[in-house]
Amino acid sequence: MSVVIVMLVCLPFATAVVSWLAPVKFSQYLTITVGVITFVLALALLPRATHSTMSVGSLLQADALSVVFLLAVTFLYATTSLFAKGYLSLGDGASGARYGKRFYAGFNLFCWSLVVAPLVNGLALLWVAIEITTVISALLVAIDDTDGAAEAAWKYVLLASLGLGIALFATIMMYYAGTSVFGASYSLTYPTLLAGAVHFHPDVVRFSFVLAVLGYGTKMGLFPVHTWLPDAHSEAPTPVSALLSGALLAMSFYAILRFFQIAVRTLGPGFPRDVLLIFGVATLLLAALYLLSQRDMKRLLAYSSVEHMGIMAIGMSFGATIAVVGVLLQVLAHAAAKGTAFFGVGSVVRKFGTKEMARIRGGVGTLPWSGPMLVMAVLALSAMPPFGIFRSEFDIVYGGLTEPRDVAVAIFVVLVVLSFFGLSWFTTETMLSENPSDRAPGVDGAVIVTKGEVSNWIVVAMATGIVALLILGVHPPSQLTQLLDRAANELGSP
Repeated sequence: MSVVIVMLVCLPFATAVVSWLAPVKFSQYLTITVGVITFVLALALLPRATHSTMSVGSLLQADALSVVFLLAVTFLYATTSLFAKGYLSLGDGASGARYGKRFYAGFNLFCWSLVVAPLVNGLALLWVAIEITTVISALLVAIDDTDGAAEAAWKYVLLASLGLGIALFATIMMYYAGTSVFGASYSLTYPTLLAGAVHFHPDVVRFSFVLAVLGYGTKMGLFPVHTWLPDAHSEAPTPVSALLSGALLAMSFYAILRFFQIAVRTLGPGFPRDVLLIFGVATLLLAALYLLSQRDMKRLLAYSSVEHMGIMAIGMSFGATIAVVGVLLQVLAHAAAKGTAFFGVGSVVRKFGTKEMARIRGGVGTLPWSGPMLVMAVLALSAMPPFGIFRSEFDIVYGGLTEPRDVAVAIFVVLVVLSFFGLSWFTTETMLSENPSDRAPGVDGAVIVTKGEVSNWIVVAMATGIVALLILGVHPPSQLTQLLDRAANELGSP
């Protein structure tokens, strides 16, 4: 399995280099091929990860927890590369070639950083990997060279840099906590930290964990450090928005979980869970309220991402094994659902030429394939059966009731239902409404377009996401459930 891990680290980077040098059309097909290969390689790690940890020297490691997040990232890498092929309109001139070269080099480099982050072994290397994701993704947010994109990118860089500065301080404090056990010089690898965590100074670990949640929570989209997220998701090219939402936010959550592992062993479960509960409830409340007032399709999905990050934080606070399994399943299902939803929104935006929901009517009638699949993706994000998010949130609620945390579960359910109303309004108004071509031109300011799909590549990418959501919701493979169970146990106390 060492060869598989090395290939996962090397292939996307090599593809980024080739994409900078090769013609755009070659880069498009190469990116699709490598995206699919990386997902297959991640699946190849799954059987081994269910019962052991794989390492390559002291720098790379793949355990059950890291493989869960790796599956989410590589799935989005594969499907988003398909979507990008159909979504991007590059033209045949020099400007189109230049844009395509910059996009595909940056896209593959971004995916490389997202693949590397869960595979590095240690808090310091993890911080470096997530810092790299910030730099590359900020450039991709600004790639369209519009005033809005430049403003969103700068806002993202400033807030993310502030958050990662706090996360670096958290890493330093955790290192300091270990000096009482290992001395002044030691490695910040996960096995080392977990082995000695029970002897760390509690106050130092407590401080470090709060800093980690606040610092990495900036990139995860937790309240009150979420404000960059709607702007960046709205202004970035839609393929980048899908990766930001489904993969980048999840990777920041992964970093918090690594600190959570250590904190639980030093402090017991009470304090780490309470911290996540406070941040999670505040985040979910904010997202639920904002979802009711959005008028921009991509900003709506951005606040939906904030909602799901709050759900994951609350789920971890419940502590029961089934709730933690639900959180990890939510990571996978959210990646598939949010990627599919952004693909559908990209198709709508390309078709109607606008992101304003007030001007979009009759989406299902206009887009016979991607329209209905966008509705299904939104229903999946709303935790409707039989999709994967329904199963994951059911597990979270069940775990909260067995803990028991009845008040927290009640708040959780109310806020999720409130979020559902915001998403269902969007679906009803834009996708399930009357086709404007059946009415007088210009009624309600709606855009009138001809019926038909933007691209079959988009349809294939969305269909892949819907199939994944159905598999996760109806009958997850047994090896995947074993992986989730092992990862949940890795997050608990020894």
